[in-house]
Order: sequence, then structure tokens, then C-alpha cells
Amino acid sequence: MSALLESIAAGFEGDGARRAALDAALRDGLPGPRSEAWKYTSLRPLERRSFAVQKIAVQEPASVIGAALLTDIPSPRLVFVNGVLDLAYSDIGHLPDGVELNPLSALLSQGTPREVNFLERRFERADEIFARLNAALAREGAVLRIGENVRMDRPLHLVFIGAPAEADIAWHARHLIELRRGASVTLVEHHRAQAAHANLGNALTHVHLAAGATLVHARIQDEAAAATLFTRTDAALARGAHYRRFDLELGAGLSRHELNVRLEGEGARLSANGVLLGDARRHLDTRLDIEHIARDTSCDLLWRGLAADRSRAAFHGGITIRAGADGSDANLSNKNLLLSEGAEIDSQPLLEIHADEVKAAHGATVGQLDPGTLFYLRSRGLPEREARQLLTAAFCRETVAGAADAGLRALLEGTLDQALSRLGQAA
Repeated sequence: MSALLESIAAGFEGDGARRAALDAALRDGLPGPRSEAWKYTSLRPLERRSFAVQKIAVQEPASVIGAALLTDIPSPRLVFVNGVLDLAYSDIGHLPDGVELNPLSALLSQGTPREVNFLERRFERADEIFARLNAALAREGAVLRIGENVRMDRPLHLVFIGAPAEADIAWHARHLIELRRGASVTLVEHHRAQAAHANLGNALTHVHLAAGATLVHARIQDEAAAATLFTRTDAALARGAHYRRFDLELGAGLSRHELNVRLEGEGARLSANGVLLGDARRHLDTRLDIEHIARDTSCDLLWRGLAADRSRAAFHGGITIRAGADGSDANLSNKNLLLSEGAEIDSQPLLEIHADEVKAAHGATVGQLDPGTLFYLRSRGLPEREARQLLTAAFCRETVAGAADAGLRALLEGTLDQALSRLGQAA
């Protein structure tokens, strides 16, 4: 057994289904280079590391983080530090009627089995190693339920802070976002660092959208340069539901994000845009797997990647249109820029169609900044560095321009611009 799995398994508390999930993960071990799902991301450096067990005990007001880290994040919000709920900085008071936002730990200790039945989901494939570990070990997270026809005007914020500890910590979180018929909400998910650390985070989110529900979900990942973060979202959309996502992958030394969406109801829609920004020696891995199951469903996927220095970015965009999903409309665009000779980008678009009368298109490119455009800007008096920054900003901003809420769009654009400025000479 690898040092990684041995140290993570030391934190196990439970039996039954959780024990089975852990045993399956330990039996199959970490996926290797022959696993198609991990083809571009090696876990060998990680398997030799050990992590301390993170105990789930609510942080009392003597928090390890500073208020300055949260000045731009209003309430209502739930704040977790190294995977543990922080009561000092969380604020979920004055939620509208029909909105329930609870920590998973509170429901496990005080709730009913029905309130946490999403934890019963199991993962059978060997390459789902971190989902299996999450199923065995997660005892904290956020559980959001929005009642029928309830529409929230203010965004909800989930904040995950990585902070230094006496030893590198592994934490596991499980979340549920459930919107009932006609409900609507904006959710902003923040991953930030209090200071330099090398912790490992493992988060799994279930999204259930009932008929006619609308969820706008923005996820900003800006963790510490030495951190490791695995996140996964499994979403199911009913008839006429709309899921709108914005993902900014800006931080962590090793990060992997999986977005799995099932368009189960007629007329369900997914719009998912994202940016992968690599610098230094960072490794980013994003996998999209979208299934069109019902008639007249649609997905529109717009992703941009930048790699500078010696970073590496991997993107998999998979779309499957099942038999009977006639009238589906699927579009994937993945364009990437290499900003230095030592960087690498791997793009893998995949389109599988088993239905008639569908519209589908997918494309991927990997290139460099256009010399002609760069020359034009320089001929108008812009220094080369500023010209490069202007072009890369325009290249990425297309992904967040579709945010209808002006406040959310300003947050995404400002965060993206700040991250692009870190590219330094490479940009």
C-alpha cells in the first residue's frame, strides 16, 4: 500500500458501507499511467507522501485565519478551514423562507437519515479513487436545499480555506446542492489559502435540479502553490432545468476537477465555461463528462487554457448523446495558449452520438499568441509585456462575459485579471 493511502486510511471512523468503500479503494490502489482517466496526470509523486488525519471538530471563535481574507465575501456564507467548519467567520443568519443551509456534520449528529441519504452513493470504478475515499471518510461539508419556487436575490457563498498546520493535512468534504421545482439561486464557491501550505483537499458535490430550477454556480480555485486539490461535481438535471457554471482554475500545485452532468429531463440545459491558468510547475487537470439522456437537451461548453513556465494543463471534454435524445444540441470549444517553450497542454475532445436529428460540434486548439496581432499592438506604442497581457486577458475574459449578474461578473473578471498578472514575464 502506498504511503498516501496508508496515512489517509488511518483517519477512518465507521463501518458498513463506509468500510466497504474504503476497502475497495485500498484494494485497487491509485490509478497508474495505463488508466485512461489518469493518462495525463501522474500520481507517483503524491503516492509517496503522508498526511495527518484531520479531526472534525468545529472551530471555535479562536480561528486560525484572519478577517482580511474574507472582506470581499459577504454573508450568507459557510466557511471551512482545512475541511473543518469555522463558526467564527460563518454567517447564515436571515436566510429566506424555504432556504436551508446546514453543515453536514450537524445533520450527521442531529438530523434524520433521509437528510443525509446522498452519502449512500457508491463508486464502482477503480479510477474513481478519490470519490471512493470521500465516500468512506467525508463527515463535513455543506448541505443546501432550496424549496419549490424560491428565488434568492443574494448569492450564497461556500468558502474553503487552506491553512498551515503542524503537519500536512488531508481533508474530505461532501456537499449537496438541491433545488426543487422552479427554484433559483446563485452559489459562489471559493478555494483560498491563508498562507503557504501543502495540504490535500478532496471535495465531492452532488447537484440535483428539479424541473424548471436554475442554478448559477461559480467556482474560484486559488489555493496555495504547494497544495493538492481534487474536486468533483456530479449533477442531474430534470425537465427544463438550467445549470450555469463558471470555473476558474488558478491555484494549487496539483489540481484536478471533474464535472459530470446528466441531462435527464426534456429541455434541460447546461452552460459551463472555464479557464485553466498554469504557471511555475503547476499541474492542472479538468475532465468534463456530459450525458444527453432526454430529448431537446443542450450543452454549451467554452473553455480556455493558458500554460506558462514549466506548467502542464490537461483537458478532457467528453459529450455523449444517448439513444432517444433526439433534438439535442451540444457544443464544445477548448482553445489553449502556450506562453513558454517549457509548458505543455493536452486537450482531448470526445463526441459520441447514438441518436438521430441532433446538432453537435466540438473543437480544440493549442497554439501561441498571434505574432501579427502582437506586432500591431506594439506598433501602437504598447510595450511587449503589456501587449501580451492584453491579449491573454481578452482570450480568457470571453468565458466569464456571460455572467448575467453584474456583481458576479465583476468578481470573476477581477479575480481572473489578478491571476493573469502573476504570469509575469511569461505573459
